[in-house]
This record gives sequence, structure tokens and C-alpha cells, in this order.
Amino acid sequence: MAGEAPKSGRILRAPENFVDSQLALDITSKGLNDQRRSFLRKSFLAAGAAMASGPAFSQAAAGGDPAILKLPEHSTSLGKPVATNPYGMPSRFESALQRRESPGLTRVNAASVSFTPLQSLFGIITPSGLHFERHHQGWHDIDPSQHRLMVNGLVRQQKVYTMDDLMRLPSVSRMHFIECGANTAMEWGNVAVPSVQYSHGMLSCSEFTGVPLSVLLEDCGYDKKTARFVLAEGADGSGMTRTISIERALDDVIVAWAMNGEMLRPENGYPLRLVVPGVQGVSWVKWLRRIEVGDQPYATKDEAIHYVDAMPDGMYRQYTSIQECKSVITTPSAGQRLLDTGFYNITGLAWSGRGKIKRVDVSADGGRNWRTARLESPVLSKCLTRFNIDWTWDGAPAVLQSRAIDETGYVQPKINELRAVRGTRSIYHNNAIQSWQVAASGEVSNVQVY
Repeated sequence: MAGEAPKSGRILRAPENFVDSQLALDITSKGLNDQRRSFLRKSFLAAGAAMASGPAFSQAAAGGDPAILKLPEHSTSLGKPVATNPYGMPSRFESALQRRESPGLTRVNAASVSFTPLQSLFGIITPSGLHFERHHQGWHDIDPSQHRLMVNGLVRQQKVYTMDDLMRLPSVSRMHFIECGANTAMEWGNVAVPSVQYSHGMLSCSEFTGVPLSVLLEDCGYDKKTARFVLAEGADGSGMTRTISIERALDDVIVAWAMNGEMLRPENGYPLRLVVPGVQGVSWVKWLRRIEVGDQPYATKDEAIHYVDAMPDGMYRQYTSIQECKSVITTPSAGQRLLDTGFYNITGLAWSGRGKIKRVDVSADGGRNWRTARLESPVLSKCLTRFNIDWTWDGAPAVLQSRAIDETGYVQPKINELRAVRGTRSIYHNNAIQSWQVAASGEVSNVQVY
């Protein structure tokens, strides 16, 4: 019938836990190579096939859907009382939704990464229990009554603050994204991972609460004539240390104790961490114990030989910490399957370390044609922005891409454009356009399209 709206399509979710413990052990022992990638792909596809073989959606009986016609037990009985769970937990039916470690990525679990399941989240805020992790020497649950923050160096008065001291100071609450500098690292050379959780999942966004670092620096009387940098030091076993310019330290950096309305989780730096909006996650030092004011970069181990960019000429760039404008489609994305032709809502996330997202364009034909997506509110500086766009799939193969533009005018590059400048030996700061291929069968996979 002319003018009739297309029927809504259905999506089969990506498999969540597709690697068992033995396979993970085998992959880890083989290290980062083509065989590891082959293992990942095969196990992922097998898990997806198993999901597809079962009843993806309940079918209504000819005389009507019994789930509607017959009242279930929970509609005819008394439910659990209030505060049955003093600290609320997700439904048991959502237990498969977890942050997960990528097998074979690192050889030591205490110095590894867990990835946020971006494909299954809504809006822009990451639940605290799904916030990605990156540790260099494992995490600790520190007694806040024993934790201290020292401010020293080029200051009029060196001070040591207790948690009580800090929490009595004027505080701010702001929403910001945090992205590991190595997010999307495995895609520099070629397609490597099977889903958006593993390609882009070192990314989260939360509301952080704490005292602006500028308040502490003023309180200690930092030397305004000679101060050029601050050094942030963590209390974990790796002694994580990072240099931050004084201009940034005085701008929007927060010494935070809370995330998403409650105290930080231990794996996110409890009881105190640094929040450095727009800058790679390694500078967001967890278990913060010291801020030193100095007149030059500190060139510590974690910034002199680690978190540096390998360039095509063999040189390395240091202190390239800004997370440039980037976006990714989260649905449909690799590992999912379109079960019908018809209407779909393409949705994803965009972010920039330099400010607000101005526009996101979406292509369904590998970048030949683009349409402007809707930006859902709120659109905040250095924060995730959710975008949506309508799409009707006719059953033909398609390649989905998103391209973000921030308020400075920076346009997210194609992977070949980025490689032309950075080569293929890099690990960090891959902000290239991501491509998802939709096959005629409806299966969505990770590809690279130039």
C-alpha cells in the first residue's frame, strides 16, 4: 500500500560471554597474533549461531499471545518487600551484561583491561558496575580514613589533606567521558576484534563529584610565576605518575571522590582520583596521593617510554594526551544480526576531548553518501553525546559508518587518512571512522572500508 510505513526490524543481540576459561587460557598462551584473532572470531561466530538457533522472539499463538491473555504469577501474588536487597542489583535476566577482559590482550590480569559493553547501554551514562577498567598493578580497596593527599613542590605552603578535609571544600559535579589512550588500538593494522565492546569499550561516561584542583593549588599558594606543570601520583603498586600542564590543571581538572552520585568504586580509584576532562584515561590517576607543582615536564616512566605514539619515521611523539573527536555506531554493530528487512534506529556515541560535539553524519553505503543524525540532549563539553538516525534496510548488503564533527571544526578521519600521517605501528589515539558491514543474511561484522 502506497505511503505505508515500513515494518520495524528486529535485532538479535550479540553474544556476551563467548570465550570459556580454557579457550581464554589457550589464547593467552599464544599471545597477540593471527591465531588469537582466529580463535576469537570462530568462538564469537559459534556463540552467535547458538543464539540464532533458539527462539529469538516469542511468537503469539493464533488465538492471541498467552503472555497477555493469561495473568502471570507475579500479577496474582505478593512481591518481595522493600529493601530486600539493601544495595540494589540488576535483574537476574541481565546477568550476561558485564564488562569483560579481552583474552590474550595482556599476560598479567593485574595489568589488564576490562571493556564496557557499549552495544547494550542506553543514553550516555555508564553504570558504575560496567565502567571499563585499566590497571597497571591491580586495584585495592583503600581505607579512606587512612588515605592522604599531599600537595608539594612550587607552593608557598605544602599541605596534606585527609578525605574529610577535601570533602569539606566547595565541590562541583560534572559529566565527562573517559577513554583509554589505547582504545581501538588493535584496529590500527587491520580488523582484529569481533564486537564494539572490544573495539571501543575502553570508554565510559559518568558524573564525577569533587573539588576543583585549582582550589587546592590556590589553597597551597602555588607559584604563579614559575609553575608550568603538575605531577599527579597514584598510590597503587605501579606508582602511576603523569604530567599535566598548569593551564589544564587550573581549568577543569577535578580531585574526585564520587561517581554517579555515590563514592567511587574501588576499581575506579576509591577513595580519590583525578578527573582530567578530554585527556586520555592514564592521566586520570586513581588512588591519588600526591600533586607536585613544577616548572618542567617530569618525563616519568609512564610518559617517557609508555603512552607514546610510534610514527612512520621511527620517531615517537610524547605528551599527545588529547582524545580527538571520535564516534561509533553501537547498534547495529558487529556480532548483532538483523532478522528482518524494514525500519531500524541506528544509534551510537560521539565525543571529543576539545569540547562539544557539533554534528554526526551517518552513512549506510561505506561513506559515499551521508545523512545528518539527531543529537540527543544533553550535549555537553567533553562528554559522550548520543546520536540516532532512522534507516530502512531493504535486505541488500550495507556498510554503516558514523563521522563526528566537534565545535572546533575537527572532522573524524577515515582509517586510511589517519594511517597516512601516523602509519600502522601505533597503539594509541586511533580515532578513525568505524565500519560495520551488514551482510544480506543480516549478520553484522567488523570491517575496514576506506
